[in-house]
Amino acid sequence: MRKYFKKLGFFALSASLLIASGQAAAQAKKVTISQAFQSMLYLPLYVAINENFFKDQGLDVSKETAGSPTAALSAVLSGSSQFSIHGPEWTAIAASKGANVGIIANVANGAAVWIATAPDFKFDGIKSIKGEKVVTGMMPTTSTSLFLKLLKENGMNDKTDVDMIQVQIGSEPAPFLGGQAKVAVLYEPGLDLVAAKGMKVVLGFPKTYGAYAFSSVTAQNNVDPDLAQRVVNGLELALRFMTKNPTQTIAIAKKEFPTLDPVIVESAVRRMVAENVYPPSVQTTPGALKVAMDTQIALGNLKVQPDYTKFVVQTYVKKALALP
Repeated sequence: MRKYFKKLGFFALSASLLIASGQAAAQAKKVTISQAFQSMLYLPLYVAINENFFKDQGLDVSKETAGSPTAALSAVLSGSSQFSIHGPEWTAIAASKGANVGIIANVANGAAVWIATAPDFKFDGIKSIKGEKVVTGMMPTTSTSLFLKLLKENGMNDKTDVDMIQVQIGSEPAPFLGGQAKVAVLYEPGLDLVAAKGMKVVLGFPKTYGAYAFSSVTAQNNVDPDLAQRVVNGLELALRFMTKNPTQTIAIAKKEFPTLDPVIVESAVRRMVAENVYPPSVQTTPGALKVAMDTQIALGNLKVQPDYTKFVVQTYVKKALALP
């Protein structure tokens, strides 16, 4: 009889746990995050999903790929997603035109763009590429924006001094390796893909610019504050995890990019970590934002710096930084 009651108690406890689990799942808030691309830049997002940091915050996150930064931002403006992830410059441009948007979390804090050349190309500085064909991403994209700014700063004209071959973002390695140009402007993992084929990495924008607000999470200013806080918390915990667990972080990157050579993925992640592309926290500093927006001002895409105090929402960041 005693055994019977023990069994009965066990089953009652199991049933209670199942009910509680079901209630927790039912209470999970659904969130859609629209990403511009599947990108190494957004690795903190993938870590937060894979390591259940969002789930632990009571979120059921759906990741959607829009195909471009402007398309991802449009998803937020239209209300089809609550959050988007891309360069903060597009959010600033939209805000300057009256859109009710701001950035709530930092995701990449280094100008993650590099210039590579063919192994036989003599590179003594950016003026070495005068008269050359250059493969780069199709605008609007930050890699090409940075390249154009660099040309301008060195007295060069992108129309007359170089012959730019703009291609779909992510497809830059193919024409470069195919010999259509001896110079290419690249994101990761494209950079390490061509480096593995013998191409030379000759210039890195992360070292050139230092802290640079490169990828951020955008939301409308009237977004549900509870949802926003949970998203920012999840990303903060993901960034802390990445700092302490490089091996697991690389494993997640390999899972998220299954068609790429695992060796290339690992090299790309290690390079981005070493060059401080991933931030230590979700905080976007005034200096990092200013450097990023200066690029857009120099190109004529933005007239003035956004008001940091209004554009970068600190409410969620401060609470996330206070997490144990």
